[in-house]
Amino acid sequence: MLRKILVAFDGSPQSYKAFDFALEMTKLCPGAGPEIMVISVAQPPEPADIVEVDAIIDSATQHYEELFKGLMEKAKEKNIEIKTEVVVGHPADQIVRYAKEKNSDMVIVGQKGKSKVESWLLGSVSKRVATYAPCTVTIVK
Repeated sequence: MLRKILVAFDGSPQSYKAFDFALEMTKLCPGAGPEIMVISVAQPPEPADIVEVDAIIDSATQHYEELFKGLMEKAKEKNIEIKTEVVVGHPADQIVRYAKEKNSDMVIVGQKGKSKVESWLLGSVSKRVATYAPCTVTIVK
């Protein structure tokens, strides 16, 4: 049974699909349904400059908090309460860490459209999350 679903959200069309999928998953669970947690990851630049890092993190946090308002409204329309948080670091590492800390039963993440070469050279966040997460991972296309 699903008690906690973590949605990785970066504002891309795929992350909106992942969020919608999480809302649909609640219909499949009896009772009150699972808790939905939505996280976004602010990624600091490399190499890091202290002034630049603070400005980027503040800007990303404000950006995601604005996007979260829309997600909260959408969830509220379906009588679903969500929790949101912005964390800082490498996206895949932070999603996996958060899933472990919160004892998530499932992580839902959107798949970004990288070319095969980009994906091979850089790796993908969804692939890393699927490999290292302590729970079921659903990748939404």
